[in-house]
Amino acid sequence: MASLLDQYEQATAKAAIRRASPTPLATGYVNTKIKDETPIFIKQRINFKPTDPISHLVVSNNWLVIAMKSNKMLRIDLKQPDSPEEIDLGRPTDDKIYKIFLDPTGHHLLVSMETSTEVLYLSRNSKKVKQATKLKGSVISAIGWNRRNVHDTVTGPILIGTKDGLVFETELASGDDRNFFQSYLEQYFKQLYNVGKEKAVIITGLEFDLLPYNSLTEHRYYILLTTPGRLYQFIGNVPSTSEAPVLLNIFSSYELNPERFLELPGNFGYSQLLFFAPREEVSQQTPGQPKTFSWMTGPGVYHGKIDYLGSSALESVTVETKLLSYPEGNVKNPLSIAVTEFHVMMLYPDKLQAICTLNEQLIFEDSFSENFGKLLGLAQDPTKGTIWTFTDQTVFKYKIVGENRNVWMMYLEMGDFERAKAYSKSNPANYDKVITRQAEHFYKNKNYEESAKYYAMTQASFEEVALKFITVEEPDALKTFLLNKFAGLKASETTQSTLLATWLMEIYLNQLGHLREQNLSKAPTYQLLQNEFHNFLSQPKVKNCVSKSRSTLYSLISSHGDSTNLIFFASLMEDHERVIQYHIQHKAYYDALYILTKQNNVDLFYKFSPQLMEVVPKQVVDAWISQGRKLNPSQLIPALVHSEYEVNKEQGSEAIRYLEFCVERLEQKDQAIHNYLLSMYAKLQPQRLMTYLKFQGEDAEKVCYDLKYALRVCTEHEHHRASVFIYTIMGLFEEAVDLALKVDVELAKQNADKPEDDEELKKKLWLRIARHVVEEDKDIKKTMEFLHECDLIKIEDILPFFPDFVTIDHFKDAICSSLSQYNKHIDALKDEMDEATDSAQEIRAEIQAFRNKYTFVKGHDKCSSCGFPILTRAFYLFPCKHMFHTDCLLSEVQPYLSVAKRQRIEDLKGKMTAAAPNEQDNKTLSSAIQKMLIAPLSKHEQVKAELDEMIADECLYCGERMINSVNKPFIEAKEYEREMQSWE
Repeated sequence: MASLLDQYEQATAKAAIRRASPTPLATGYVNTKIKDETPIFIKQRINFKPTDPISHLVVSNNWLVIAMKSNKMLRIDLKQPDSPEEIDLGRPTDDKIYKIFLDPTGHHLLVSMETSTEVLYLSRNSKKVKQATKLKGSVISAIGWNRRNVHDTVTGPILIGTKDGLVFETELASGDDRNFFQSYLEQYFKQLYNVGKEKAVIITGLEFDLLPYNSLTEHRYYILLTTPGRLYQFIGNVPSTSEAPVLLNIFSSYELNPERFLELPGNFGYSQLLFFAPREEVSQQTPGQPKTFSWMTGPGVYHGKIDYLGSSALESVTVETKLLSYPEGNVKNPLSIAVTEFHVMMLYPDKLQAICTLNEQLIFEDSFSENFGKLLGLAQDPTKGTIWTFTDQTVFKYKIVGENRNVWMMYLEMGDFERAKAYSKSNPANYDKVITRQAEHFYKNKNYEESAKYYAMTQASFEEVALKFITVEEPDALKTFLLNKFAGLKASETTQSTLLATWLMEIYLNQLGHLREQNLSKAPTYQLLQNEFHNFLSQPKVKNCVSKSRSTLYSLISSHGDSTNLIFFASLMEDHERVIQYHIQHKAYYDALYILTKQNNVDLFYKFSPQLMEVVPKQVVDAWISQGRKLNPSQLIPALVHSEYEVNKEQGSEAIRYLEFCVERLEQKDQAIHNYLLSMYAKLQPQRLMTYLKFQGEDAEKVCYDLKYALRVCTEHEHHRASVFIYTIMGLFEEAVDLALKVDVELAKQNADKPEDDEELKKKLWLRIARHVVEEDKDIKKTMEFLHECDLIKIEDILPFFPDFVTIDHFKDAICSSLSQYNKHIDALKDEMDEATDSAQEIRAEIQAFRNKYTFVKGHDKCSSCGFPILTRAFYLFPCKHMFHTDCLLSEVQPYLSVAKRQRIEDLKGKMTAAAPNEQDNKTLSSAIQKMLIAPLSKHEQVKAELDEMIADECLYCGERMINSVNKPFIEAKEYEREMQSWE
């Protein structure tokens, strides 16, 4: 059988095959070889031929300024290089240009003249230079530009260093930004410091910038100043409301204290200081915050980082410094340097070399032919990062391509894994190498937990890594590795996810079991591990992948004897049945009931309620009631029947409580529910039986229980009143009265009065009661009272019940009363007979008068229905003067007749047609009347008489039919749609 490792490897291989395309187009990794073949620095010769030999070149923010020995300058916008601006300095050629300075924005240009010691200023918006009068007399060798300034007419506070070692602060303004009464370019001009107190020394580099400082009233600045052999640092605070010169306070603090500087031996009379800001820190207008500095001096290039976090306190802002030696084989000293993120470029009279600042190796060398002329200088755009070099005849530009291509490897060799990862993220293959090396590093140092985290991120063989941690017996590291591998799997990789989840569960269970064996189940360590295990199982990803193999995992957990986690896992899988069964087996009934009420499967209620009802009946019934209509009470009857009510009365009371809830609140009509409630009342709470029966009513069609079953139960438990009540509902009044006599005569009387429509039966029941009273109670007086209670019983009806020895005295009053009633009844009958005779005579008179009654029908009279002349065909005339044609009346009356009468009318019409007399005999109305008077009615006339009786028994408009049609709509429902369509 394959091991878990083998299964995982096989599943991973299959998943990889499924994901692979039939024809792979690429490996998915960057081809580093192709990139490495491209040089980092690519030289490009600028198609430019100066009119005079070039002496100086500066570039900043895509503005290129070239100074020529003829004291003319070219200003070129590199965005539009075809339109250079030529600017004449207006100075004789023997007054040579010493140095030119262009600020980072490209707005401001200063030209220092060597012979006349004049300083000329040129604004971007001007083509004419202006003299800075106050600066005359000082040969400027370095300028510290204000990196925060973005104005094109004002420089902001700047520092100026001279060949004599003096430091000045000034601010230049041109155009409208100058004061109205001020004719100078300089807003102010102040000497701040002198580094050549003992001996005049040239200032070769000057830079300053702000430091982070948590204050609203002060700013903190740092200043770096270089001479050929020294690097000075000045750090101090300046009030935010300080007036010009701004940086005076900083230098003032160093007047009494010795300066802090770094001195390197072997200077060659000049040096150069450069800052570098990464491209992501560079804005469109300013070079951004410097990150590193480079100082070209005698023994080499002193390189380091600018510390903005204050790790060196207030003494220094330079950290991680080192001296980069010049490459071997160079006879002459470098002329200038340029700085990139990872390289320093050094310009010699005949070549350009670049060394890496990380490993200090020479990585680039570019020799120049003498045909181009002698190399004079190297310039770098601090804002755009472009690098330029020039001779007196030619200008070259260097393009930087993939400077950081191998940086990750250098950092990796240095053991700086974080930076190596940062520079290899774009290449998955390289990034994997870094992560693998870092994992190996932690593994060698026995930091197995960290090693496991990083191994999980690599493409290293899963099996090999797992065996590493198994070999050193580090289950925690193995667990960490598996957890991280599991987290990295996709949702589609279900096989691998299931295998890893199972393995992790095995590790957790082993660790928990080991702690239990040491009696540490209550220790914090055990609780933390338990919580970690539960959190792992609760992950949706884990639940999804193990749901299909839960039986295997149940077996796994059970094999460790870990019942707590077995229940937790079952609850997590929503296997409520298993959880409830477990709690019941361990007599944790309340826990079982809690789980039962929290889940939504009602079948579990039906399954476990019988067991729970025996031990916690009240809580079970509360749970049933809380579920309301979700449960089917009929399916809970087995749980109710299963209980032993004779032993545990509480079970019976709770069962009745739930059944009452079903009947009263849920309005259950199920006969089984009502039958069982009735039987429970009969057995346990007979005092509530009659209340229930009366609540159900006395209509046999509406009661919800089975009458026969109820009668049998009540009879079995000798609840006679209830039996009497049920007999009455069933209509068995005789049985009800007979049984009621065994209980109470008054009850029998109440039931004897119930058959209201059957006086004969009612009389019979009262006689039974009377006989019972006479024969059983021997109470003659009470029997005689029946004559007053029931009008149907007479004295003669009950006399046969009395024994022969009873004297007439007991009945004297009753007999007299009875005779008196008979006399009154006879008189009433006589009066009724007289009234009937008189009414009969009146009716005969009315009939005779009606036979002689007549009316006139005029020729213009019309049918009340159709509106046509009435005499055009046979008609009916009513005493109310309404007249209808026979066929009109028939059609009007038929809708009010029943189906049977309509059918009868159709039959009569057919018979009339068959038995119609000769047309000759019906020519006149008089002849028809004459025949009726002298001859008996013919068959045709009999049919006609019956038809007349059905349709002409009353006037259609004056009789009951019209009254009954008040609620009838004008348009029948079946005719409504057709009528609506006719109106469209």
